[in-house]
Amino acid sequence: LATRTYYARLTQAMITAMTAPMAQGKLYDIDMRLRPSGNQGPVATSLASFESYQKEQAWVWEHLALTRARVIAGPGDLGRDVEALRQEILGRAAPRDNVLGEVAKMRLRIAAARSPTGLLDAKTGAGRLQDIELFAQAGALIGGTGAREIDAGLAAARAAGVINADAEAALSGAYTNAWTLICAKRLLSAKPLDAAALGQAGTSFLCRVLDCDDLSALEAKVQADYATAGDIIAAALPDPAQEGA
Repeated sequence: LATRTYYARLTQAMITAMTAPMAQGKLYDIDMRLRPSGNQGPVATSLASFESYQKEQAWVWEHLALTRARVIAGPGDLGRDVEALRQEILGRAAPRDNVLGEVAKMRLRIAAARSPTGLLDAKTGAGRLQDIELFAQAGALIGGTGAREIDAGLAAARAAGVINADAEAALSGAYTNAWTLICAKRLLSAKPLDAAALGQAGTSFLCRVLDCDDLSALEAKVQADYATAGDIIAAALPDPAQEGA
């Protein structure tokens, strides 16, 4: 059996296993459209082909994703080769204007596709978790760093002059609070939570982990975080309308 065929079948079998319906639902949702050639491309590729694509053809969003990529299984030597390649690609500082322009367009498309489900939805929306992550990834590309941590990306953005130290600290704090809120909510329920339906125990728990006296103070705190972080990011990016979005 040819090598390409073998690994294509192996990968497809793995995808089938990971997405098979189980008693409590699927283990994972896997979107195989997120590869260079979409549904027409191979499900498995060689490291040499991956290297060639990433260095010569990859879009900005693909390098943004590469800032968070990591090897999760496989031979140690292969994992080290993949990580070395990732570091090499990201170690080349990307053109600042191009990255920020593309991120501004992506931010606009994300906002059009998904809106927050409420004030306690700390994940999706301007100034919230995903927004700060995207901006930090842009900072990593501009700064030429392969570090995965969000704080490292924000530090790279500051070092490149995209934001100042106060903005970096504000974004880092907002990100920490967003993660804290998301984790706390998941302990209470796997479904979206509305502040009015929290109950006394749930409200007390969220206020405690976010160091707030009551629900009103908590809502004011997260609203201030969203507004501050969103304004910082918007000010650092070009107007997407002028970028041809």
